[in-house]
Amino acid sequence: MIQHSQVTDIELRSKIHHQEIHIGGNKRLRIYGLLSCLSGKRMKRENRVFFTSEEEAIQNEYRPCGHCMKEKYKAWKDQQNTQ
Repeated sequence: MIQHSQVTDIELRSKIHHQEIHIGGNKRLRIYGLLSCLSGKRMKRENRVFFTSEEEAIQNEYRPCGHCMKEKYKAWKDQQNTQ
């Protein structure tokens, strides 16, 4: 997990360009989603984190975004309701 506040914008663009970062997240809300998600783009820099994969986000106990990952969010929510 990479915190946005710990990398420069140039480093971040480079990591995205070289496909080292695939998923963004909100560390306060523990939500992950696509880098193109409008909700993710609006969050504060100090709350933003990045993951190399969706699996990494799940391992860190983040849940899918309800806006940009609707199917995965629905599956996650259904799983939560059965527990």
